[in-house]
Amino acid sequence: MSSASAALDPAAVRRIARLARIRLADEDVAQLQSELGAILGWIEQLNEVDVSGVDPLASVGSATLTMREDVVTDGDQTEAVLANAPAHSGPFYTVPKVVE
Repeated sequence: MSSASAALDPAAVRRIARLARIRLADEDVAQLQSELGAILGWIEQLNEVDVSGVDPLASVGSATLTMREDVVTDGDQTEAVLANAPAHSGPFYTVPKVVE
């Protein structure tokens, strides 16, 4: 058992579940304890990664997206799309009336 999962006792797992507003049955505590321990293990592994020389990312707002020309590339597929419909009227899906 990793040190991360050993740090999570059943009481801590129940407290985490309560804080997350997750109803937890007694028989599920051990499984959740194992899963949370594995997550904490991954976090420990990430903490070992050398990030010296890597600038922190403060925001993705300054990132620019590449633009492409806005053209229709696969249009005129009406028949193929309507072939999946259980019912259609002309080029439109037909759905049952739900409001009386």
